Amino acid sequence: MKYGENIREVTGLNPDFLGFIFYPKSPRYMVGTLQPEDIQDIPPHIKKVGVFVDESLQVVLERVAEYGLDVVQLHGSENPGFCKKIKEKGVGVIKVFHVGETMDWDVLKAYQSFTDYFLFDTKSENYGGTGKAFNWKILESYKLDTPYFLGGGVSLDNIDLIKTSGGAMPYALDVNSRFEEKPGYKDTVLLTTLTEKLALVFP
Repeated sequence: MKYGENIREVTGLNPDFLGFIFYPKSPRYMVGTLQPEDIQDIPPHIKKVGVFVDESLQVVLERVAEYGLDVVQLHGSENPGFCKKIKEKGVGVIKVFHVGETMDWDVLKAYQSFTDYFLFDTKSENYGGTGKAFNWKILESYKLDTPYFLGGGVSLDNIDLIKTSGGAMPYALDVNSRFEEKPGYKDTVLLTTLTEKLALVFP
């Protein structure tokens, strides 16, 4: 999310999480566009998530305090020790892993004690969304206890395929480019349709 008016519109749809990009190279980078006061009225049951890529611990914690973030999503090569330091500050942690043709789930084990959720996104050369889905059948082999978010190319056209992917169902869906009018500006009509379709697919 990047624009105050759009945030108020999306908040009205009652999502569980709203994401804010603090990675300067992203077209959704919101520092300078979005002020802390623009998100202070978000209801407390909607968690504010700050997305960072290989940022320093000091800067992450400064942004957490400045914007009142509830959760930090780490999208880079952050190690388990980095996640631990954030958890010790009472902040939720989502650690992102990029999935290609195969995935070594054992790599995730060292993170389990220091993360609340994993997020599985499509592997690409650069950080940020590709708008493409990885082969969700890979999730059949995911056996860890940590709940996960499913990202990467989630759209209205493939929502029903999640139930056929096998394995544990995702805790949440991370939707972005397929539901935008422009980077950081969500299409509330599409999001409403998504909510309605999810109610049918996951009653």
